[in-house]
Amino acid sequence: MENFDHILLFKTDIKSEACKAKLQAILDGHEGIAKWNIALDDQDYVLRVVSYTLTHQQIIELINQQGHFCCELT
Repeated sequence: MENFDHILLFKTDIKSEACKAKLQAILDGHEGIAKWNIALDDQDYVLRVVSYTLTHQQIIELINQQGHFCCELT
């Protein structure tokens, strides 16, 4: 069975392509992030991050620093 511990899920307030585009350079350029995406069609605007080194708290701080709400989705 595959281990999914490296997939981190978050509820956000990133509601538009414009907001997503503003975060793209930061998330794409972060060495600890292998992949990411945001489900703009989901009511929780779920951010999925694939990282083998970062914690949920580190991602939350990164997104909050950009002026967006972000919390771990449990």
